[in-house]
Amino acid sequence: MSDDHTPKYLRVLEVLQKRIQDGTYPVGERLPSEAALVREFSVARSTVVRALNDLELLGWIEREHGRGSFVKSPPSAESDDRPRLGLAVLDRQESADSVRLVEAGRRSAPTWVAARLGLAENAPVVLRRYVGVHEGVTSDLVSLWAPLDIASKGTLGQPAPLTVPVRRLLTMAAAGRLVRVTETISARRPSDDEVKLLELAPGEPVLSVVGSVLDSTGRTVLVAEVVLPGTLHELTDSYPI
Repeated sequence: MSDDHTPKYLRVLEVLQKRIQDGTYPVGERLPSEAALVREFSVARSTVVRALNDLELLGWIEREHGRGSFVKSPPSAESDDRPRLGLAVLDRQESADSVRLVEAGRRSAPTWVAARLGLAENAPVVLRRYVGVHEGVTSDLVSLWAPLDIASKGTLGQPAPLTVPVRRLLTMAAAGRLVRVTETISARRPSDDEVKLLELAPGEPVLSVVGSVLDSTGRTVLVAEVVLPGTLHELTDSYPI
């Protein structure tokens, strides 16, 4: 159990993980509501939301808007128990309640995106950008860039929520099977646009997670950036020495 110096959201996270592991919350069962968890742990709603967000990213639960959070099979003792933000984005089920679409369509690739995709500077790509929302709380800003030939075989550029997860669209469009997501995580100051879209407080930093999705031919078929409010998310790791 955590000591008194552990952040509140981590204490909530650890208790929920323990209950899933010991079967208190069996696979398929719905977790207590956010309101019930707020009362039980005597914390703010944002603390509970943060813990649930991390449980979802770690693969412990599945969250459905309007229905609640449901237990998935907990990771095995041998698994790498770290947030997989790239996979979470690829598997996200978009809906009018869970995402607020900012833009979608053909754009010129930023220099760093073009380099990751192996394209010429300012080459045309399809950009899909949205704000993730859960129960009214803004959680992240996602930007997805795909080469035109990949995007043209799916609906990545449509100005409405996708009817299938991005992973499925890429699987249908890529020449080879999807094999790897390479992620880079950095902390930085937000742009003016990010401050507005994420409703950030003055001076609040962000975590930027940039992922490159590769297929079995070695081609990068998608570049994704997930921007997270620094005060809402904390990436934590623990390992033996």
